[in-house]
Amino acid sequence: MKSTLKFALATALLAAAGTSFAACEAPAQPSAIDGASSTMDDMVAKQGEVKAFQAANTEYLACLEGELNGAKAAAVEGDDAAKAKFATLTDAYNAGVAAEEAVAGGFNDAIKAYKAANK
Repeated sequence: MKSTLKFALATALLAAAGTSFAACEAPAQPSAIDGASSTMDDMVAKQGEVKAFQAANTEYLACLEGELNGAKAAAVEGDDAAKAKFATLTDAYNAGVAAEEAVAGGFNDAIKAYKAANK
């Protein structure tokens, strides 16, 4: 339940942030899987989706880092708009990290449920 809330929050933050930065596009997160009722093939397929998301998210975060570096330099100058952009980019980056943690955590929970159901 806790990971579901984190997942939903991260999704909302990424959706809001993703529309602000045309150069950096947040990847779509894979849907959750119920490990207790899934087959091994289902779990392997979902693992592939999770790995693809992680790779795309790594690229997204790298893109945001580039944007952040430029925005940080401008924000130091004291311009309010630059400070706001830096804060928004920082929030988007943090949301991207949280999304990856939520996806990985959710999949780990599914693995545990799969193992418990298939002893």
